[in-house]
Amino acid sequence: MTRNVTISACQYLVRPISGFEEFRARVRSLLDEASGSDIVLFPELFTIELFTTYKDWQKLPISELVRIDEFTDAYVDLFKEEARKRGQYIAGGSHLLKVGDRFENIAHLFGPDGSLFKHSKTHIFPAEANWSTSEGDKMEVCQLPFAKVGFNICYEAEIPECSASLTEQGAEIVLCPSATFTEQGFWRVRHCAQSRCIENQVYFAHCCLGGQPGAPLPNAWARSSVLGPCDTIWDNPAGIIAEAEANREMVVSGTVDIDKLYDNRERGAATTFKDRRRQAHLYKAWPTHL
Repeated sequence: MTRNVTISACQYLVRPISGFEEFRARVRSLLDEASGSDIVLFPELFTIELFTTYKDWQKLPISELVRIDEFTDAYVDLFKEEARKRGQYIAGGSHLLKVGDRFENIAHLFGPDGSLFKHSKTHIFPAEANWSTSEGDKMEVCQLPFAKVGFNICYEAEIPECSASLTEQGAEIVLCPSATFTEQGFWRVRHCAQSRCIENQVYFAHCCLGGQPGAPLPNAWARSSVLGPCDTIWDNPAGIIAEAEANREMVVSGTVDIDKLYDNRERGAATTFKDRRRQAHLYKAWPTHL
């Protein structure tokens, strides 16, 4: 018996909107396209689109972006309702959220049973300092009925320890909501995501933000994908299970076989998951600045 999990990435292009109701309608339209999937994923900070609902938003400094925390209750209610109604696990991308006296970039995973799993981004991309985002300090996994998952929010995919920590805790799928301002930034995250699949022999769902909403909001470059290790047990030699078109709003879906990960870790041509840990005793002895 195999454990097949279908993952949908909702590639979202930010544009000026009239209010939260238009945002709600856009989310629901993409969810309709992801009908039947086990996990549906939205991009990092796709809620910045709500910034365009403020009067004269084009004249506001980017430091004012944290104001979108005002939409947090509506955002949470929307995704709780949709997860329950559709019977799906929905990763509502990430959202700028006030935590005490600071703001954090927090990913949310909403369950059909009303559960909510959160992850605060632990490694802030340098440009995020423009809106004074603080960093989280935990890397944890969430047990779903069909797989163990965890989050790497965009830049975290470029930090190998983030995925390594998740797989040490048993993660089988890494959910990566992402927002990159340039094509170069996109490829940094994408190449690193594929490396993390190979190093840790896990699946990676890379869901990208796109659009050119206009200043002060940044542009974004997108080509979402569902990725896996590169080995002979899979039919896709490049490790690309599913891939969206570049910079077009759309849903891309891929089905992954969880049990293949464990077969590959034991009998694959490259058994990196096991071999990295087999030699772990050496690493502390090697010169490093970390």
